[in-house]
Amino acid sequence: MKIFERDRQQHGWVPFLWLGYFLFFLIHPIESHAGWQEWTATIVASAVFLYLYFTWFWGSPKNRLLIVGGMALIGILFAPSNTGASTFFIYAASFIPFAVDTERAAVKWLVGLLAVAVVESWLFHLHVEFLISSTLFGVLIGGGNIYFAQRNRSNRKLQLAQEEIEHLAKIAERERIARDLHDVLGHTLSIIILKSELAGKLIDRDPQRAKAEIRDVEQTSREALAEVRSTIRGYRATSLEGELKNAIAALETAGVTVKAESAQVPLNPAQESVIAMVVREAVTNVVRHANARNCVLRLRPLNGTCVLEIEDDGCGGSRDEGSGLRNMRERIESLGGTFWRETTAGTKLRMSFPLKTVRPSC
Repeated sequence: MKIFERDRQQHGWVPFLWLGYFLFFLIHPIESHAGWQEWTATIVASAVFLYLYFTWFWGSPKNRLLIVGGMALIGILFAPSNTGASTFFIYAASFIPFAVDTERAAVKWLVGLLAVAVVESWLFHLHVEFLISSTLFGVLIGGGNIYFAQRNRSNRKLQLAQEEIEHLAKIAERERIARDLHDVLGHTLSIIILKSELAGKLIDRDPQRAKAEIRDVEQTSREALAEVRSTIRGYRATSLEGELKNAIAALETAGVTVKAESAQVPLNPAQESVIAMVVREAVTNVVRHANARNCVLRLRPLNGTCVLEIEDDGCGGSRDEGSGLRNMRERIESLGGTFWRETTAGTKLRMSFPLKTVRPSC
């Protein structure tokens, strides 16, 4: 049941809807008032097909081509006696693009499958209805799925590349922080230690000089604190900038033309973290789902508020909000802002929240 729940959530109820084509296989025995032998064979074939069908969606088959071959075999065996067996060729054609790793392999297997249907129709003088339905729908559905399968593979490659970029960026950032901390604090802390030790030795012999050394320690400590604060502000200033650069790179890698308009906005750390997360999530949606050619990113201050707009010319989206959009909305609203989405012509996201005075902190 856990497997069923997991995969039902992934695919929804779509697999059950696609079973509508399977009903054509049952029309012939019903209309011809078939005997018990034919009904027995039909029921056995149906059970085998349903097992293969749901194994595809709910199981973890090592070789999906075996499932495709099993469906095609059922169609081959029943085609001479049941015109509705063409539905098994259609199912096999629709699954082929997702059973192989390349577009070329999918085309070869699809052509081979349809060739089998044509040859069988010629050898057994099958009804033209079988030939037309198996080949026409096989080409339309199989060809369409070749496109979708190739797009899914491209999206997976892009996702892996993006994850690798993020991983390398994190490593580079950690190395930069280590270098900065060494440069900022290493020398300064060494001076503080030396002066503190010297003051400790002089406190009895030369109190005045010891006081001077302590004052130097205090001054050096203040300077070190100022440098640390400056460094931290630099990290905060570059985090959103880096996220925008990553977003632009991801879109361009996906073949999307990007227009970015980013103005200086005085954000505190919490606000900047939210904006960076929203940009990352929104651009991920554009890359994976929108099928867009153009995307516009705008970040600007407006009448005491920060306004972020992300707009694409893709296929739009569902009116219902998924977890990603819901998280974006909740984060923006946590800043006292508003989140607005339009999907009539592509997708347009617009969010704004009031700016607050930024207080320096370490």
